[in-house]
Amino acid sequence: MSMPTGKPALEDARVNVKIKLSALWASVMFCYVYGDYFGLYGKGKLAEMMDGRIGPLGEATQSVLVGVSAMMAVPSVMVFLSLALTPMLNRWLNLLLGLGYSAIMLLTMRGAPTFYVFLGVVEVLITLTIVWHAWTWPRRPAS
Repeated sequence: MSMPTGKPALEDARVNVKIKLSALWASVMFCYVYGDYFGLYGKGKLAEMMDGRIGPLGEATQSVLVGVSAMMAVPSVMVFLSLALTPMLNRWLNLLLGLGYSAIMLLTMRGAPTFYVFLGVVEVLITLTIVWHAWTWPRRPAS
């Protein structure tokens, strides 16, 4: 099909849902990293860190740090798992984790600085897009 200008239409390849999911998890991770990085510029944030405190989580104990690390490791690992897992397990993990991380972000945005809320909205849109792609995962025709 050609455009009205007489030029041929641009080529568009169908992208596998696993690749879409992996790219979406990578995108959400960039938002997490930038949100945390930009947060370091907040007045008193570095002093709070030097004092061994993590915002609303309180003292930066090993348990708190492991918990936060685990929470951030899951989306990181989903970049790979979205490519490697079988479709059924992949679909369910993406549905559950996409919804879970949407909820986490919505809970952490309250009272946050404007830049964080902006990135939070982007993160929620991305994780809900993950849920949508997992929910609408294409099926093979019945044989």
